[in-house]
Amino acid sequence: MTQSLSTSVTGSKPRYEILDGLRGVAAVIVVVFHLLETYSRGVPYQLLNHGYLAVDFFFVLSGFVVGYAYDSRWSGGMTFKSFCVRRIIRLQPLLVFGTIVGALLFYMQGDHPDFSPIMDTPWWVVVLLTIVGGTVLPIPKSWDIRGWAEFNPLNGATWSLLWEYIGNIVYATVLRRLSLRSLIVLASLAALLVVNVCLDIDIFGVLDARNYAAYTIIGGWSLTPDQLLIGFSRLAYPFLIGLVISRVAKLQINISRHGFIVCSVFLAAILVVPRVGGVDPDNFWMNGLYEIVAILLLFPVIIMMGRGSKVSGERYEGLCKFLGDISYPLYVTHYPIIYVQMSWAATHPDAPTSTHIFMGCCYFIIAIALAYASMKLYDLPVRAWLSDKFLKRNN
Repeated sequence: MTQSLSTSVTGSKPRYEILDGLRGVAAVIVVVFHLLETYSRGVPYQLLNHGYLAVDFFFVLSGFVVGYAYDSRWSGGMTFKSFCVRRIIRLQPLLVFGTIVGALLFYMQGDHPDFSPIMDTPWWVVVLLTIVGGTVLPIPKSWDIRGWAEFNPLNGATWSLLWEYIGNIVYATVLRRLSLRSLIVLASLAALLVVNVCLDIDIFGVLDARNYAAYTIIGGWSLTPDQLLIGFSRLAYPFLIGLVISRVAKLQINISRHGFIVCSVFLAAILVVPRVGGVDPDNFWMNGLYEIVAILLLFPVIIMMGRGSKVSGERYEGLCKFLGDISYPLYVTHYPIIYVQMSWAATHPDAPTSTHIFMGCCYFIIAIALAYASMKLYDLPVRAWLSDKFLKRNN
């Protein structure tokens, strides 16, 4: 996740409202994916099967936004320190808030059978991990208090923010200095990492531990060799190809005056398509191939379509702005609510399907409301105060 294009660049650069809106579309799909994941029997059976690919789309968009927003600023005197301050102000307040939400809801999740450590966890450990989680630093498996070995057991979705920070730091120290040709070469090499994971080639010999997600890109949230490789593979190519697109003005596609609708439908179709090849293990490679095409080709094409097309009418401009504004708050605050939903579903297996649907809708509305409230009442005021204190003073 990254900042809105409309607020990240100088006034001399065009706004890409469609890309803002697409970020919000992907964030909403992530929430629905996680709500439905509660009722799946495993990765091949997930009801909204490829919703997890939204993270890889976010990384492509992140590479594009960072390159577009900051490439020209280095020659104007921006330092590594000021870059880091800007990124921390943008990302950190909501990360802290989302972790606190996870801490407040932690003991409401203890009825889920997968979360057996919860009720045996002392309150002071929760407080300690709230502090650690708010720094985005990952915890080792030995510190896990949930049972899933996540970077942040209070808010598992924040795993991608650690990789976001890594991508930003590598950009500021190395990638911004490289030529376009060098970036293309690196992106080509990084594409091989995606192929390695999605087709379970396992050239590094570490993927055996994630058989549950064979022939997918799923992973990246634990301090284990397989998860670290997957996380890096998910970041490297998308972020690099986003940077490449940002540097080549011709890499844009003008599809129609209804570009937002077309791009949204295209993106949603990629993320909701059923498991390719079905659940027969002999056909799992088909799903891996699908994810390779989505990550290496389709997501960059969507970015180029969103960049080259226009929003038609004030109504769609307003919708794109709202979706763009709420996308990061929604992504970073929704998962503690999902934990609660998982626990409720586990303790009410005999409830009517209509009740589960009703509760799922309620959790979705709560997630949207929390995201909007956290943006308006917390994130915007805190970022304004931090910007005034640490940025304007130094200009």
